[in-house]
Amino acid sequence: MSHAIVKRAIAYVLIGLGWFAPTLHAQTTSIKSEYIMTLTAQLDGPQVINDKLFIYNVPSGTVAGPKIKGKILSPSADWLALMPSGNFRLDVRVSILTDDNQYIYVTYNGVIKTNEATDKKFDEGKEVIKADEHYFITAPTFHTSSPKYAWLNDVQAVGKLIELKGGAGSYIKYDIFAIR
Repeated sequence: MSHAIVKRAIAYVLIGLGWFAPTLHAQTTSIKSEYIMTLTAQLDGPQVINDKLFIYNVPSGTVAGPKIKGKILSPSADWLALMPSGNFRLDVRVSILTDDNQYIYVTYNGVIKTNEATDKKFDEGKEVIKADEHYFITAPTFHTSSPKYAWLNDVQAVGKLIELKGGAGSYIKYDIFAIR
């Protein structure tokens, strides 16, 4: 093993032991975001698997942004798992057909932390239109063979809720940003 590798291994051990902890608490970088698109998905009523797992079929929807426009195709769906904390964990898969006939597959997880007021609105079929009424953040990744949209394969994205509606005509809408 080279001397440089041994030094690096020792440094990782010392960091793991907390010997360099004071230097680890300072911010050393920043994150920038770039708007990719707004995703709007229609939602069918949930398949209630049990009191902790719900599947929402996404029969249709749209995506629109400066470099992408398209529609959501079946099969697409949201799996919501209720966690012991009362928060939901998302597991979503979406198929997109762009307006220039290119396919993009999107997968993401996320966290939803609701409150009584937003739960009541959703259950009553009312719109939740203030994104900051509760925490709803997703982490999309993209897969495509299209040269035009290949840049999506190289980014980690973050989505934030804009609107949500339950009941008849239910839908979800959020903005998606590339993180740089």
